[in-house]
Amino acid sequence: MIAGMSDEPARTPAIADLMRAGRETSRLAMVFRYAIADRLGLTVSDLECLDFLADAGSATAGQVAERTNLTTGAVTSMLRRLQQAGYVTAERDPADRRRVIVTLRPERIAELERPYERFAQRAGRLIEGYSAEEVALLVRHYDRMQGMYLAELDRLRSGRTVQRSA
Repeated sequence: MIAGMSDEPARTPAIADLMRAGRETSRLAMVFRYAIADRLGLTVSDLECLDFLADAGSATAGQVAERTNLTTGAVTSMLRRLQQAGYVTAERDPADRRRVIVTLRPERIAELERPYERFAQRAGRLIEGYSAEEVALLVRHYDRMQGMYLAELDRLRSGRTVQRSA
């Protein structure tokens, strides 16, 4: 067999099915996030900020802006709103008084996790039947997809046009 050529005639439609399934999963994930944000009385940007802080522990306002793809002005307003609602604390960085360090309040974490509990349980049951190798493949796939998203976000933010593949 010549390198690069597939001996599986079903590969092309399988790849098309994978791409379609990925787009639909992405769309449904976005709709799900909107529904959760609405249930919590938040915007999706608020929810993304809080999820990021739950993972990061704390972050600068600039890091929140980069992660949420919002302007620094929009992040300032969002953080003020989240602080007034009791979700986050914001304190000046003692090493650099120009920077603000934002931290998710630990007592609010359970409230933010509650809407995801049933989904998390179902996701756990879904992967119970997967082998360690299958789970590792999924982790590699998601890691690579995240890298692609980050590269495309950098390209979009820089104003460069997206290159079309030949």
